[in-house]
Amino acid sequence: MKRIPLLIALFMITCIARTQEPGKYKADLDSQFNKGSGIASIPLDNRRINDLVVLGKVWGFVKYYHPAVCAGEYNWDSELFRVLPKVMQCNNDKERNEILYTWVKQLGAFKTEKFKQPDSGLIKLQPDLLWINEVAVLGDPLSALLNDIKSAKRTTNNYYVRWGRSGSPDFKNERAYADRGYPDAGLRLLALYRYWNLVQYFFPYKYLIGENWNEMLPAFIPPIVNAPEELAYKQAVLSLIVRIHDSHAGMGALVFEKVLGNNYAPLKIRFIDNKPVVTDYLNKDLGPKTGLQKGDVITSVNGKSIEAIIKEKLPYTSGSNYSTQLRNMAYSLLRAVDTVINITYQRGSTMRSASIGCYKPQLVPWGGMKVDSCFKYVTPDIAYLFPDTMRKDYLNGLLPSLKNTKGMIIDMRSYPPNDVREILSTFLLAEQTPFVRFAFPDLEHPGYFILAKPREVGSRNPDHYKGRVVILVSELTQSAGEFTSMAFRAVPQSTVVGSTTAGADGNVTFFFLPGGIRTQFSGIGVYYPDGRETQRVGIVPDITVQQTIQGIAEGRDEVLEKAIAVINGK
Repeated sequence: MKRIPLLIALFMITCIARTQEPGKYKADLDSQFNKGSGIASIPLDNRRINDLVVLGKVWGFVKYYHPAVCAGEYNWDSELFRVLPKVMQCNNDKERNEILYTWVKQLGAFKTEKFKQPDSGLIKLQPDLLWINEVAVLGDPLSALLNDIKSAKRTTNNYYVRWGRSGSPDFKNERAYADRGYPDAGLRLLALYRYWNLVQYFFPYKYLIGENWNEMLPAFIPPIVNAPEELAYKQAVLSLIVRIHDSHAGMGALVFEKVLGNNYAPLKIRFIDNKPVVTDYLNKDLGPKTGLQKGDVITSVNGKSIEAIIKEKLPYTSGSNYSTQLRNMAYSLLRAVDTVINITYQRGSTMRSASIGCYKPQLVPWGGMKVDSCFKYVTPDIAYLFPDTMRKDYLNGLLPSLKNTKGMIIDMRSYPPNDVREILSTFLLAEQTPFVRFAFPDLEHPGYFILAKPREVGSRNPDHYKGRVVILVSELTQSAGEFTSMAFRAVPQSTVVGSTTAGADGNVTFFFLPGGIRTQFSGIGVYYPDGRETQRVGIVPDITVQQTIQGIAEGRDEVLEKAIAVINGK
């Protein structure tokens, strides 16, 4: 296992270069259930839910641990639909366990190998496999068989998962069953099993969820299996996705278009002090016609209070932390099926109401933070950079003129390109400096995440920048923004100013669930070199500064103002 981090790059190249030939695997030839499971309903009671929990755990474990399934000898979706009717008809635990033992045993013999425990200091996450030893639940034969499978020698050419971009897992061969938005009961159960087990074995932050993931499986069987129509099914799946508390996780907005609509008010909203505030116009002509101004606080939408809306939307809004959930909620707060919505809002101490038009997203595109320039001098000797819109050649040409400035403000309330991070870090640092550490999944032993050596940024540069560096962050800082902020924070004379970031670092892993649902989560663990967390916590500012409603109304950027004060020693 110590060799895993050393072989990651080579193994990724090998796996990515390999092109899967149509029909190469036996699993590809099993098309019996491509159009559906043939299971229209699954009657549920406490007895049956317990059976389905055991089935779901065994199905997922065997999918990622049994050599024959890993090698693509079986279409594991199809095998679920073949065994599920038998499990549904069993009368007691003994019958269920015999069915599962026979089912797994027929997959064939396999070689085993002694598992070498990795250095404890390198293990960030271990698989939760204590349940396979619960003889009182599984019975002796099934428990023993699962323990043998745990020790099996597995192929690195896994049919269901391989190395993806930059070391995150790539879940290939997961059929979307997209021909119907509302899949049958068997497929709905498959959606739960697939998602639960992907998180169980390949989500690097499972230990930060804040709830016992084992309890989620029985809790979500009824709402997903019994969902009476498409909307209820997809809402149930979305509420499960939200429970992992990952700002990268979610479901495509088009899924709920029929209910939420695809018309938007031309107002940009941001939650300030937990209140939705107008911060800008999404269309310079349509926005002013609403009569609303920057700093106005929305208090109700179509007769429903903001408090009620937040309570209603929160279970279906992804986010690593509450501020990011509110950020994501702001995008759809003024979204409607109709072309007009009625709102009440507060300006100063005055309450007002308005009927405002809503338009297709092409007319009111929601972009990131808007600035008038990617570079400017905010004082004669303090430079301001907004990397989101900065080009590599422009930045390279700019750096010589910045060497003698008193300070530099880097606005990371954005999503910066990678080359900006590399160029600026080399300019700012005197030498190579550790700034991040990754935890990668072990595909041969699913559930393990192993820490690699800290990654460095910058290079030897005696003529490095000597001024103060201030990094601006907020809930708009996510993923690449957080990663780049970590790199700039490695600069000795740097200070982070702002508010809690999105708390979702690391590359994103995409996959499909039945019903054509495309979803994703963070695929690798990202930490400071000393092991401190970034997930859910975010980039914690050295100096916390929140935008205020008054500041927005006055057109001020209080975070930027504080940055200038820090550089000036105030």
